[in-house]
Amino acid sequence: MPELRKDMITGGLVIIATERSKRPQDFLPGKEPPKGSGGCVFCYGNETRTPPEVFAVRPGGGPPDSPGWTIRAFPNKFPAVSADGNPGPVSQGDEKVFNAVGLHEVVVDTPDHFETFGKLADNRAELVMEAIASRYRHLTGDPRVKYIQVFKNSGAAAGASLEHSHWQIITVPMVPESAARELNETRKFWLANGECPYCRLISDEIRDGSRIIDTNGDFIVLTPFASRFPYEIWIVPAKHEPCFEKTGTDKIKSLGRIVRSSIRKLERTLTNPPYNMVISSCPPGAECSSYHWHIKILPRITTIAGFELGSGIHINPVSPEAAAELLREADPDLCDNTGMNGVEAND
Repeated sequence: MPELRKDMITGGLVIIATERSKRPQDFLPGKEPPKGSGGCVFCYGNETRTPPEVFAVRPGGGPPDSPGWTIRAFPNKFPAVSADGNPGPVSQGDEKVFNAVGLHEVVVDTPDHFETFGKLADNRAELVMEAIASRYRHLTGDPRVKYIQVFKNSGAAAGASLEHSHWQIITVPMVPESAARELNETRKFWLANGECPYCRLISDEIRDGSRIIDTNGDFIVLTPFASRFPYEIWIVPAKHEPCFEKTGTDKIKSLGRIVRSSIRKLERTLTNPPYNMVISSCPPGAECSSYHWHIKILPRITTIAGFELGSGIHINPVSPEAAAELLREADPDLCDNTGMNGVEAND
């Protein structure tokens, strides 16, 4: 019998349609083959084809905008927002118009065109997460910034226009409605229960155990009870922390390792699926002591269609319990000539 599940934090509804459940192998025909590195502006030697870098890690030293880097950040050449001006509003009618003022940066996490985040060494993943936290902290210094979204699109089906592994950071001059709603719901839960809903979720999930994928003491990795997407993964600090950018260095390194491991488990279970990854944190300057920052990894292996768009209710053909079991079994450290969970791959 399909189940209608309610997200305890947002109140959103999801149908877990177990009768439509699919094995991981059934998702493989839609995977995207590598296109090749020819002409990629993110690769070595093409540094002058991007805007001037604002941050880089160069183990051997060297001038900006030159080879020798392992991580490189720069403004997006085609930004979604403008770095100049004031937000406004610029009109006062019924339909208010604001200037889309903000910053849009790209963080390239590897010089290797074919290397995925899941294939990075742990120490490299640590450096990437430190770089993202550094850029996040830097961007909070702009008084126009009211919200910062860190995200990673991997694969064309997830919206990536370039194949080379990278992250993006966009700031906007107001808090988006969905984020404001989540902040409000966590505040109400805190006032009613004396703890945040994510802290309650962690204790409930640890007690249940069926949706826990991994933990390293600092972070819990799980499939949420009301998963909107097949094999959806949440990474949540084990202790209450409202702000991503205030996470200490040791924990940021720990985060890099467990994000890397989680992505690799997903890559091995579904053979490199397209996915989106987003970091949700307290907006800069906001009072949200009741909030609990977290990361969501959202595989894009099914299509959002009319029912989802019309009702707002997602249909998920894979139960989060079944997904967690498969992801737990995936060994992120197996050599790369194997496919799903160590079974010989055909690519």
